[in-house]
Amino acid sequence: MSTSFSSRVIGTAPRVLVVDGSKVVRQLIARVLKAELPESEVVGAGSGAEAKELLEGGAFDFITIALRLPDIDGLELARHVRESAAQAYVPIVVVSGDVDGRLHSRTLGEHVTDYFDKSLGFQALAEFIRGYVRPADSAEGEVLYVEDSRVVALATRRILEKHGLTVRHVISAEDALALLDTAREQGKVGADIVLTDVSLKGELTGGDLLERIRREYGYGKGRLPVLVMTGDENPVNQAALLRTGANDLVEKPIEEKLLITKLLFQLRVSQHLREHDEAA
Repeated sequence: MSTSFSSRVIGTAPRVLVVDGSKVVRQLIARVLKAELPESEVVGAGSGAEAKELLEGGAFDFITIALRLPDIDGLELARHVRESAAQAYVPIVVVSGDVDGRLHSRTLGEHVTDYFDKSLGFQALAEFIRGYVRPADSAEGEVLYVEDSRVVALATRRILEKHGLTVRHVISAEDALALLDTAREQGKVGADIVLTDVSLKGELTGGDLLERIRREYGYGKGRLPVLVMTGDENPVNQAALLRTGANDLVEKPIEEKLLITKLLFQLRVSQHLREHDEAA
């Protein structure tokens, strides 16, 4: 996935291009975006051809693309954007109800920055986009961080704490499980989110930790989100982590803005789901 961002993002009113064949969907996305980012300019396109014409007219700070468009596959349009010099560094997010299957098979392609599942709702999408173009200066939440490299852990912990997050760092999956066991005995989850590397010292990997969180503890993606950091670019291995229950993957070497955007988004979605369950 691309990890570069438009130079227009900071200090200017964001321009967002919404590409979707449904006029209703475009209007819904524009409505919630204007509510979340009232200073933003939201431009809609109903087809790939219309989007290409708009792209020739000026740069955008953020682009959402449906996978299925009337005249072109959404991923082909993403490739076109990347080949356009003016748009080379803009975040491109696929917005689709079909994203889960494509994600699990890792067929979203290298031209897409990120993805969003429509089932989470357009309000969540607006918050997701705001995380990219107007990231919060600080956030709240406790991160269970699992990393056995002292150098990497120090750098990443500084990033997380700089954004206001509380970090509980352990060096192995076994240590993380011990912490979660203690919390469960006290009637608690133990963290708001888990951030773990795949390769760890000890007998258990980050993948093993993920599997136990989902199966043995029974914590779903909303109850305890898990972000997995990996330097393995093999799509088969990445797909296996997602099928096991990872909320998302963060590719190494870590890019700060992308890590924080993904982490804060998962925290917001988790909080939204918990509030919904409590209200129900």
